[in-house]
Amino acid sequence: MVSQADDAVFRPVRAGNPFEETVERLLQAIKLGVVVPGDRLPSERDLAARLNVSRVTLREAIHALTEAGYVESRRGRYGGTFVNERLPKPRRTPKRLARELGDGLEDALVLRAALETGAAEAAAARPLTATEQAHLRRCLTETSAAKLSDYRRLDSRLHLAIAEVTGSSSLTSAMADVRIRLNELLDAIPLMEKNIEHSNDQHVTIVNAILADDPLAARRAMQVHLLGTSTLLRAFLA
Repeated sequence: MVSQADDAVFRPVRAGNPFEETVERLLQAIKLGVVVPGDRLPSERDLAARLNVSRVTLREAIHALTEAGYVESRRGRYGGTFVNERLPKPRRTPKRLARELGDGLEDALVLRAALETGAAEAAAARPLTATEQAHLRRCLTETSAAKLSDYRRLDSRLHLAIAEVTGSSSLTSAMADVRIRLNELLDAIPLMEKNIEHSNDQHVTIVNAILADDPLAARRAMQVHLLGTSTLLRAFLA
C-alpha cells in the first residue's frame, strides 16, 4: 500500500530541472526514512511514472546517487536499486553551515513550528482509523528503540507519520520538505543521549495526546518538543 509519505516524496517533479529534482526526491525518501537502508526502491517504471520523468532521467539520477554512496544496483531475479546499509556522513561543519545559512536558520525554525504544531493539533482533532493508530504507535516504538546511527531517520519518520494521519496530503508534502531542511541543520550538530531521552519522552506525550483526541494537549506537547530542538540548533549554529 502506498502511504501519504510515499506520495509526498515521490510526487511529480516540476518542469525545468528534472534531473536535479529527481535526485532531490530520491534523497528525501532515503533521508526521511520512507525507504530505509537495505530496502529496495520502487521499480524503475513505477518511479518514472510517479515522478513524471523519463526513465533516462531517472537512471541518471540513480547513477548519481550510486556514485555518491546512497544506493546500489543489483542484478538478477531479486535485483533492483537498494538503499545502502551505511549512508554517507554530512561534510559540513556547524561553523560552515552557519555561514551559509545567514537568516535561514530562523526561517526554517518558524516554518517548522507552524507546520508541526498544526499537524499535531489536526491529527488529534480527527478520528483515526485502527490502521492509522497502529502506524503512529509503530513509528513511535521504532524511534524509541533506535540506535544513534538511525535516530535522525526514524525521528523524521515519526514526525511524517503525524502529518500523514491528519489526512492532508498537502500538509504531508510540506512537512517532508521542511524536515529535509531541518535534518540538514541537525546533521551539523552532535547527537546527545540525554537530549534523545527527553525527545523520546516528548514523543510519547505527543502521540498519547493525539490518540486521546486532545488537540490542545497535542499542540502544546509539540510546542515543548520543538522548543528543545530549536534551543540546541540556535546554541550550535547561531
